[in-house]
Amino acid sequence: MAPPSVPAVRFVDVSRSFGDVRAIDRVSFEVEDGEFFALLGPSGSGKTTCLRLIAGFEQPDAGDILIHGEDVAGVPPYARDVNTVFQDYALFPHMTVAANVEYSLMIRKVPAAERRRRADEMLELVKLGGLGGRKPRQLSGGQRQRVALARALINRPRVLLLDEPLGALDLKLREQMQVELKALQRQVGITFVYVTHDQGEALSMSDRLAVFDRGRVEQIGAPGEIYEHPASGFVAGFVGVSNVCDAELARRLTGFVRPFTIRPEKIRLDDPEASPGDGARGVMGAIDSALYLGAATRYTVNLAGGGQLLVLEQNVDAAKPTGSPGQRVRLTWQRRHEQPLQREGGRGSP
Repeated sequence: MAPPSVPAVRFVDVSRSFGDVRAIDRVSFEVEDGEFFALLGPSGSGKTTCLRLIAGFEQPDAGDILIHGEDVAGVPPYARDVNTVFQDYALFPHMTVAANVEYSLMIRKVPAAERRRRADEMLELVKLGGLGGRKPRQLSGGQRQRVALARALINRPRVLLLDEPLGALDLKLREQMQVELKALQRQVGITFVYVTHDQGEALSMSDRLAVFDRGRVEQIGAPGEIYEHPASGFVAGFVGVSNVCDAELARRLTGFVRPFTIRPEKIRLDDPEASPGDGARGVMGAIDSALYLGAATRYTVNLAGGGQLLVLEQNVDAAKPTGSPGQRVRLTWQRRHEQPLQREGGRGSP
C-alpha cells in the first residue's frame, strides 16, 4: 500500500487537445487514496478526457499524471493498476456471467479453479451470487451493471474508473444503484474516480468532486461545500438550482456591487406587510409562475425593481393555498445565505 500522504491520482497542469479543440487546459487536481472522487460537468467539459488519460487510452500534450506517486507517461493501459467500467457495460453476450467476470483472469492464464473461486467471490460481493450460469441478456440493466463492476474488481485494481456507469438505467434503478455503489466502494476500500454529468449523483455519492467547465476545473471540494459555497456563477447554476445575482442586481437588493448567489430554498414567500426581522433581507415582488413539484412548489417571482428570483417552498401544509400568478409577495431571506461569488461567469480559474 502507498503511504497515506501519496495521492492515488495526481494531475499537474495537464492539457490535451484534439485538433483545434482544447479538451482540457492546464488541469490540476489530486484524488486521495480510498476516496470516492467525482468529475462533474456538462458534455464537452473535459471530464471524460481526464478519465481516459488516467486509464492510458489518451496521452497528455503537456503536464504530468501520477498514479500512486509514479509518473505514468507512456505507460500502456494494461500496465496501469487501474480498471474501467463503461456506461454500455461491454459484456460478451455469448458468454455466461461467470465467464465474463473471470475473462481477464483467463487471459492472464490464472488456473481455472482459482478463476471460478474469485469470480464467485466477486458475484457475491455485488449481490449476484448464484447467477453465474446466466447470459447477460437474461439479466436486468442493474444486474448487468453489477456484472461489469465484478469484472472490473476481480483484478483488484487500486483505482477504479467509472464513466457514467448508471446513465443507461431508469431513475428509480439509478437511485438504488447509487446507494449500492457507494456502499460497495466503502466495503472494498478502492479509490473510485467517477465521471458524471448528473449533479445529484455527484453530490450524493462522492467524498469530494471537481466541477468542470470548458476544459478547466471551476471548483473542487466536498459536496456540501460546493453546494453551499459555489465559487462561480457557473458552479452555482450547474450544481443544483440557484439565483445568480450580478453586480447590478446585487446593488439593488443589498446596496453593494458584489455579485452573489442564493439558493431558492433559502428564500421565503411572505405576506407583503410582513417585516423581514433581524438579520434578514426583504424585497417586494409578484409571482410570475408556480410549478407544483409534489414535495415542493417552485415559484418565479418578478421583483419590483426588475429582475427575477426563484423560490422553492416545501409543501408541508396541504391546507395552505399555493401562490398564484400576479399575487404580490415579500421575499425574505437571511443575509448569511447570500454567498459571494469569486467569479460571475464560467471558465475555470487559471
